[in-house]
Amino acid sequence: MTNDHCPMTMMPNDLLYQIALTLVPNIGDIHAKALINIYGDAHAVFKAKKKELEKIEGIGTIRAGSIKDFSDFTSSEEEIKFIEKYKITPLFITNKDYPKRLLNCFDSPSLLYYRGNADLNTSKIISIVGTRNNSSYGKMVCEKFIESLQSENVLVVSGLAFGIDTIAHKAALKNNLQTIAVLAHGLDRIYPEQNKSLAKQITGQGGLLTEFISNSNPDKQNFPKRNRIVAGMCDAVIVIESGRKGGSLITAELGNGYNKDVFAIPGRTNDAKSEGCNYLIKNNKAALINSAEDFLEFMNWSVRLRSGHEKKQRELFIELSPDEKIVVEILQQQESIQIDELYFKSGLSSSSVATALLMLEMQNVIISLPGKLYKLA
Repeated sequence: MTNDHCPMTMMPNDLLYQIALTLVPNIGDIHAKALINIYGDAHAVFKAKKKELEKIEGIGTIRAGSIKDFSDFTSSEEEIKFIEKYKITPLFITNKDYPKRLLNCFDSPSLLYYRGNADLNTSKIISIVGTRNNSSYGKMVCEKFIESLQSENVLVVSGLAFGIDTIAHKAALKNNLQTIAVLAHGLDRIYPEQNKSLAKQITGQGGLLTEFISNSNPDKQNFPKRNRIVAGMCDAVIVIESGRKGGSLITAELGNGYNKDVFAIPGRTNDAKSEGCNYLIKNNKAALINSAEDFLEFMNWSVRLRSGHEKKQRELFIELSPDEKIVVEILQQQESIQIDELYFKSGLSSSSVATALLMLEMQNVIISLPGKLYKLA
C-alpha cells in the first residue's frame, strides 16, 4: 500500500494524514510545520511530488524519500478508532482550539491529543513545576499559592508527576480552578499509576494533554518533550521547589527560551530541595516571588479592569506603518493585551510584532506593563 492509495482518504479534517505526518521517520515537528506552512494541510504534503519536496529548505532527498515511502497508515487508522472510542479531541496546528501560546514556540508539537473540558486559550494560564521529592515547606507554599489564585480564574498546568506536580493539580481542584496535566505518554495509560484517580478528576475539571499516540510508553526521552509543552502553553512558569538538576530546571530554561515569565520561590541556602530555585534567582533566570500576591502584581493580573466602560477612541496624529496600524487597531478594542494574544490576533510574525511594539513604544503610542502586557498610552 502506498500513500497515494491509502484507505480512509475521505476522513474528515484530514486527521488520517495529520497523524501519519507525525509518524514519518526523519520528519519532526519543525519540519512538519514548515511543510504545513507551504502546503496548507497534511494530505497535500503526502500528495506532493518527491522532486518538489526535495527542493524545500531543510527537507532534502532523505526526508522527501521518507514522506513518499511512508505506508503505515494502519497505525493512523487505529489511532482514529481510539480517538473516537474515548472521545479524545485531536488538535492539529491549524485547529482554532490548538493552544495559541504554543504556536509561538518553534518546536511546538504539530498534533496534540486532548481529553477534557478546559479552554486551552483562556486568558490566564500558569505552569507550576517542582521536585518529585518535595518537603512539607514546598507542599505548604504550593497549596497556599494556588489557594490565593482562587478568584483569578487561572488555569493551572503541570505534569502529573509525584511531588509538586501532584500537589498543584490537587490544590487547583480543591480551589475550583481548572487544571491541565501534560503527559509524557499516550492517553491509554496514566503514569504514575498511583495518579489514576487524580487524572480522572482532572479530566472533569480541566483535562489531559499529550503529543503521544496511544501505546506510547513513558520513556525517559519523552519527559523533556512533555516539559516543553508545560513551558510553552502558559503565560508564566513558577518553580516551587527544585534540586539543582531535573525536569523543573529544564522547564524553567525552556520557559526562558520561549520568552515566558519565569518565577521561583526561594528557599534556605543549605536546603538541597531549594537549590534549583535559588540557582535560577541568583542567575537572573527567574524572578523571586514570596507569594501569589507578588506574582499577580508582577503579571499585572491583580488590577481589576473597570467593566462597562466605553472603549476609548483615539486619533493618532503619527504616521504608522501597516504593522503598527494592525497592532494599534487591536489595542483599541481592549484595555490591555498579552503578547501571545497579540501574535495570534495580528496574524503577523513574532519579529514583526516585536518591531512594531518597539517603534510604537518609542513614539509613546503604547505602554508596556509587567507580564508582557501592552496598552495604548
